[in-house]
Amino acid sequence: MGTLVCLHAHPDDEAISTGGSIARAAAEGHRVVLVVATNGEYGEVPDDLAVGETLADRRRAELTSSAEVLGVHRVVWLGYKDSGMTGWVQNGDSESFHLAPLDEAADRLAVVLRDEQADVLTTYDWHGNYGHPDHIKVHQVGHRAAQLAGTTDVFEATMNRDHIVRAMAVVREFGAALGPSTDADESAEPAPEFDPMGPADDGNPFGMAESELTHAVDVSDYIQLKRSSILCHRSQVSDSSFFLQLPEPAFQAAFGTEWFIKRGQTPGLQNGWLFE
Repeated sequence: MGTLVCLHAHPDDEAISTGGSIARAAAEGHRVVLVVATNGEYGEVPDDLAVGETLADRRRAELTSSAEVLGVHRVVWLGYKDSGMTGWVQNGDSESFHLAPLDEAADRLAVVLRDEQADVLTTYDWHGNYGHPDHIKVHQVGHRAAQLAGTTDVFEATMNRDHIVRAMAVVREFGAALGPSTDADESAEPAPEFDPMGPADDGNPFGMAESELTHAVDVSDYIQLKRSSILCHRSQVSDSSFFLQLPEPAFQAAFGTEWFIKRGQTPGLQNGWLFE
């Protein structure tokens, strides 16, 4: 058995991006350590925060529940502030993850990798799937920490852009709403349909092209755990509501596989696993 360390930017990223792989690794007897860079201070603010409760408090609690669902053995918080979306004033906060000195942040992660004698580390693709400053930083910090700690098996969690296009077609077949919800104001302009080929937060298309990937990981046996972990992040309506509205067959088609690029491996998609 080995040890998997998953680095993520905010609470809920672990569920959406690698929830199936985390659950699979734990179920197969591997040790799983979840490292979260920020508290997600600038996510969606729910209406039911208790007196004295902050959004960071809520999101940390939600992540704790998600980790329990997925079978995570240890959660580590790197202690940085959420940087907000590209162009937000929060990008300039000196305590943000976005502005953290690379080696400082990488050292914090490297300590975990060494302590855990990590066999596998997951980070993100070069533009963090959609250009969020914290996601890009995860890519940079993950690779640097692996160098510092001598962790050789590094996988970049990403989204398969071509698969998303195919999955959206499946969603339409099952009748899932891709536009506004049924209780939306009928006089309002229809919400534009998500276009994975269009510019994301950084101006690049969403995720990566299928031709650039190396691993398609089957997590279909753990799809209910993944869905349950997403449900734990109830405060983040804009992040999770679309996923949770999908009928079971459509959710399975969309999220039954998780996608990775293994560092140092020539692109060419294959069915595989993080521990091989």
